[in-house]
Amino acid sequence: MDIWDFINRVRVELPVEYGFIHPQLCEEDGDRFLNDFLKAHRKVVIGACAQNMQRKMFRDAFAEAGLDVNKDLTAIDVRDMTTDQAVEKVNAALEKLEEKK
Repeated sequence: MDIWDFINRVRVELPVEYGFIHPQLCEEDGDRFLNDFLKAHRKVVIGACAQNMQRKMFRDAFAEAGLDVNKDLTAIDVRDMTTDQAVEKVNAALEKLEEKK
């Protein structure tokens, strides 16, 4: 996957408020970034590793923000995908979130 093409397509083609890349959200600076971002109480879609690992890694940050990682995080695994596959996976996740409204 071309990570820059991926995020640009997500930002331009999909109904997202923000699209950004963090080199390693599970590291200390990633924790700080996520803690700051979650203060706004937005729904979050993270494309990274396995969903269960994301929930484990980000559980504390969501709890500190008063959010429930199981309800407020949409975790998707985009490893080993083409750019097109990853964009479609994000699109499907966004459609699912919209259905829940």
